[in-house]
Amino acid sequence: MSQTGNGPTQDAGIAAKQERLRREFWPKLKRNLARLPFAEDLLAAYFCALDPTTPVRSKAILLGALAYFVLPADMVPDFILALGFVDDAAVIMAAVNAIGANLKPEHRERAREVLARAKGGIIEGEATEVEA
Repeated sequence: MSQTGNGPTQDAGIAAKQERLRREFWPKLKRNLARLPFAEDLLAAYFCALDPTTPVRSKAILLGALAYFVLPADMVPDFILALGFVDDAAVIMAAVNAIGANLKPEHRERAREVLARAKGGIIEGEATEVEA
């Protein structure tokens, strides 16, 4: 299967996962931003996963990693101080390494912009979506 070859079923599956991610990502990020030393990588992965130019294989890898961050059940519960996000960070870093050059400088720049606004107390979920 080519990375860019999408069938209707595959497109629908990716679209459904992207929609769920859009709904659940921002609330969890807002609740936990101060405890996420890997926030820039997390946000860059988010923007890459929603970028229409990202190949399907890379989107699938990132959506899986981002779902692991969003879902409440994981290997190390997120509420455990100092350890709660270690597994999430490992999954995000593995995904970022796996997709290589598909994570573009513009994804990292968007991540830095969101983090800069967040330091001022502003996190705008829908306003920071990837522009189509």
